[in-house]
Amino acid sequence: MPRRSRPSGRPSTTSRRINKGRTLRELIDGLPPERAAAVFTHSSWAADRTDSYERLEFLGDSVLELAVARTLYDRFPEFSEGRMAKVRSHVVSRASCALVSRDLGLGDRLREQEGLPVEEVERLSHNRNVLAALLEAAIAAVYLEHGFEHVEPAVVEAFEPRIDYALTSHVDHKTELQEALARLGRSVSYTVLDVQGPPHDRSFTAAAIIDGEVAGTGSGRSKKDAEQAAAQEALAATLGAAPSEA
Repeated sequence: MPRRSRPSGRPSTTSRRINKGRTLRELIDGLPPERAAAVFTHSSWAADRTDSYERLEFLGDSVLELAVARTLYDRFPEFSEGRMAKVRSHVVSRASCALVSRDLGLGDRLREQEGLPVEEVERLSHNRNVLAALLEAAIAAVYLEHGFEHVEPAVVEAFEPRIDYALTSHVDHKTELQEALARLGRSVSYTVLDVQGPPHDRSFTAAAIIDGEVAGTGSGRSKKDAEQAAAQEALAATLGAAPSEA
């Protein structure tokens, strides 16, 4: 395969400057052919490994992290550094990026590459790590083409469901409470207050104990779930975080 010239790292001066309202899919679809070609070139068929999407992936990872970090910082001034880090970690994870990549049809774009082994391309287009890498490479390509001020809102919009999911489903209240108390020189322990129901359908009630006093209680279908609920209530009571801010 002939070696192609590498696109410049500078924002394009010839392409039309975009409006801020464009989605990430539209920005990716609008990439110049040479810039887009690098996004969808896997290292196994690149003339040189540096011609694959790997360098773009490296850059895109940082652009994505910055966009998400800035959003969390601006939206949630009450969040601690630890809480923002946990949410960001989930949002930018390989699994999360792969889901967004599928939503944007990047695997389909990979399968459109011509002159390549069909079975290999089909396999790679469904691989989670490859899908995540494609997304990060595409984000980097858009960033290089248009700059951060345009790629940031498009990235945040594409990742909104992942941000919402991380806020409501993937916050470890026990760890958050433990870290917050540690900064105050305090500690927490948990105890099961009640267990009800038959073995196959039990309900647990647990308490979070801080300085010898019950700071929060919670119920769940497992001891772990009950302790998480108790920690969430303790966070609200002790540190002033609203229970809904999960």
